[in-house]
Amino acid sequence: MDIATLLGLLSGLGLIGWAIVSQAGDQAVNMFLNLQGIAIVLGGTIAATMLSFPLKEVMRIFGIMGVVFKKERESMAPFIDEIVELAGTARQSMKQLEDSVQNVSHPFLQDGMQMVVDGYNEPELRDIMRTRIENRAKRERGEANVLKTMGKFSPAFGMIGTLIGLVYMLFSMGQGGATADAAGELAAGMSTALITTFYGVLLANLIFNPLSEKFESRIRKENTVQLMLIEGTVQVLQRKHPLIVREKLNSFIPPREWKKPGEDNE
Repeated sequence: MDIATLLGLLSGLGLIGWAIVSQAGDQAVNMFLNLQGIAIVLGGTIAATMLSFPLKEVMRIFGIMGVVFKKERESMAPFIDEIVELAGTARQSMKQLEDSVQNVSHPFLQDGMQMVVDGYNEPELRDIMRTRIENRAKRERGEANVLKTMGKFSPAFGMIGTLIGLVYMLFSMGQGGATADAAGELAAGMSTALITTFYGVLLANLIFNPLSEKFESRIRKENTVQLMLIEGTVQVLQRKHPLIVREKLNSFIPPREWKKPGEDNE
């Protein structure tokens, strides 16, 4: 579980809830819970998203949210250690490298090492692996775009709900004529109408847009990891010395995570 995502969501909801309760007190639920408004905003947002994307992509929204809440990879250093070890194995024997391929931890790196064993040259290896990165990123950005689109639609449907409420309120006032408590009725009706705008803005800025940005961040980080794995695979293909491999790959991680010469054998 990604603690930052969970804390961000809970703290945002908690602070908004605290502000509502501190102002409205016992009337908070009556004032801010409107099932018709929720149906308009959430239902309308989902309907518009289904019009914009194939049903298969819309249904993957729950899977995307699950990915966002998963714990992020903390460091790329373990991958560098693994590649350095594979580089040493490749310099000793290609047969030993072939036997080690099935034990490689990352599927992308495993595919790269299999290409090395199968005799691919460097341009072929780079082209194939970079193409895989580009296509994966395109697919995942398409999924992130579903969340981003929902973030654009929800405030609009909040405004639609507000307009519906205003029309009903003004029509009712016109039918009832002028009354002594007309101002009170207008204020109560206005608050009910505005609640859907609140729902739309809340969903967009606390759920859909932040989760979309988080998913985009995950895509960028995974791209960096896979680019590093390509460089490591090429180093193994070229039978570079493990020390040279480590120095090359250290450029992808912060200096505090670098290992000093000689630590590979500890």
